[in-house]
Amino acid sequence: MKGVIILKIYCNENVFEASKDRVKYIFDEFENIYVSFSGGKDSGVCMHLMCEEARKRNRKIGVLFIDIEAHYQMTIDYSIQMIEKYKDVITPYWICLPMLTDNSLSYNEMTWSWWETEKKDIWVREMPTMDYVINVDNNPIDYYKYNMTFEDFVAKFGKWFGKDEKTACIIGIRTQESLNRWRALTTKNKRKYKDIMYSTQVDENVYNFYPIYDYTTEDIWTYYGKTGNEYNKFYDLMYKAGVSIHSMRIDEPFGDTAKAGLNMFKIIEPKTWVKIVGRVAGANFGNIYANSTINTANYKLPKGHSWESFTYFLLDTLPKNASDHYKEKFNKFIKWWTEKGSGMRQEDIDILNINYNGAIFQTGEMSTRGNKDKEVIKFNHVVDTIPELDSKQDVLTWKRMAMCIIKNDYFCKSLSFGISKEQLKRRKETMKKYESIL
Repeated sequence: MKGVIILKIYCNENVFEASKDRVKYIFDEFENIYVSFSGGKDSGVCMHLMCEEARKRNRKIGVLFIDIEAHYQMTIDYSIQMIEKYKDVITPYWICLPMLTDNSLSYNEMTWSWWETEKKDIWVREMPTMDYVINVDNNPIDYYKYNMTFEDFVAKFGKWFGKDEKTACIIGIRTQESLNRWRALTTKNKRKYKDIMYSTQVDENVYNFYPIYDYTTEDIWTYYGKTGNEYNKFYDLMYKAGVSIHSMRIDEPFGDTAKAGLNMFKIIEPKTWVKIVGRVAGANFGNIYANSTINTANYKLPKGHSWESFTYFLLDTLPKNASDHYKEKFNKFIKWWTEKGSGMRQEDIDILNINYNGAIFQTGEMSTRGNKDKEVIKFNHVVDTIPELDSKQDVLTWKRMAMCIIKNDYFCKSLSFGISKEQLKRRKETMKKYESIL
């Protein structure tokens, strides 16, 4: 990580000093504090900052680490190193419980569950044996249900950890990483702790805090360079492999956002890669195609097709259960836009009125979300594609629906959907019906 990087100035102090002030404030306000640690660079900075302050105050905090089974060995080694470094001021919760998450690499096995007891013989790694590991044999977490979703588990952990008392969860989210994160942190109508912008209330007595929200990627590496604190050395290997510092990801490798780095497993940890191919359906397919146009918004429409006809073509090529699933989501997406509508900026409304005459209906009502300054519009029909808005605005187009299938966005997150209870129920049935295709 060479090169001279200057920390940006935040008011009259740099982001490092500002983040330390935020950490002090959190300790002043909360007795129950835990860090959500992933082994990545951002959560690593948060853990260093929080643990150093805990030592100064002779306090103890919790550290939540979700072991997803298919971790890089370097991530496991680094996470253990961090826990050992700060063991005098932390209570670690190393979670090895089976949890359900999406698998965007296979149409036949669209979800997978780490540490699934039924698949112990093909686990990517052996179950860790540290005394702070929590698994199905020693689980004290009473809200846990077998194969609950990762998102559901994390959302409920704070309430359990704090025993229903006031609790702070520290998360290494940075607004630079996505526009959605910036909006989530800066929106005026979200519930916050004492009107602190870098906080979000997630339960009655549980608050998420983002003390490094304004760090850039350069700031993160400046922090490690200036402090000399430990970081995951896997980043060095990615750097040597030519991966941009802005594209480096160390998280669950089979979700849609992490697919681009999947081939690093095969190159850097070949033994782990062999086990992954046998463990998660579609892993090798993802390795081959993750960096190609099959998973990008630049996908070119095949000759002779409109986006509408191509969407129907793609639906016809899928297994029936997958096709039916997408049809259900698409119908809800169409119904939302044609019956309820959503707020839209005036400049985007002008684009639709000028270039796509008759596509929308202006309700004259203002949206109740955000700053309440956007007029609610409805679509009169599905537009084939809107190049001016398709990549930056949630609009009703056939291209957006086709891209869900092309990117294997099973839960249609790009259409603003989440995981439904019915999908969780069907998951077991799907697993029995289809075998993994390697």
